[in-house]
Amino acid sequence: MGILGLVILGLVMGLVFGVALEKSRVMEPGIIVGQFQFRTFIMLKMFLTATATGLVVLAVLYGFGWVELGPKAMAVGPVLVGGLILGAGIALSGACPGTALAQAGAGYRDALFIIAGGVFGAMAYGYFKAEIDGLLAMGDYGKITLADVLPVPFWVLALAFAALLVAVIVALETWRPWRSEMGPGGTGVWDGEPGTGRAGKHPAGGTRPIEA
Repeated sequence: MGILGLVILGLVMGLVFGVALEKSRVMEPGIIVGQFQFRTFIMLKMFLTATATGLVVLAVLYGFGWVELGPKAMAVGPVLVGGLILGAGIALSGACPGTALAQAGAGYRDALFIIAGGVFGAMAYGYFKAEIDGLLAMGDYGKITLADVLPVPFWVLALAFAALLVAVIVALETWRPWRSEMGPGGTGVWDGEPGTGRAGKHPAGGTRPIEA
């Protein structure tokens, strides 16, 4: 596939991903912040569903020899520090790099500042990459996977882990049905505990009005 084909494929995949985020309401700041506060679990259920689906697809493609695995290096320093910074930013802003774009498209003006901050952070990392990588150079175990340390084929591990995730999703949905967590207008924000039916407040920092 040529460069133009890859660009078109990327745009189509991005469009589908954005529509899925908007329709599932996972891009709502209230849904995202509520997940980090363990008040709602819609975001976790959506992400686990995406992971389980990806594992099944990858297991089939890899099992038939149609794709090769390309794992990233298991580097403890970058994962821990980067994960903490990203998690703190998501909890404070109510957005992540992907959802910020969906929020901007849905009319949240706050998302424009989040996108600008992401671009600035990427530029800063580009300028100081050597220094940052040097500070985080710890615990690099290379491109290792569970299939490399366990006597089990990757596709078996992938399907088994996908089944485990499905069980977790079903348990979460049984405990907290998604309809009881959406909130008025699908914002995920309630005056009281999700599922009580009490009227919702405007999401903190959100500038788009809640739909009736």
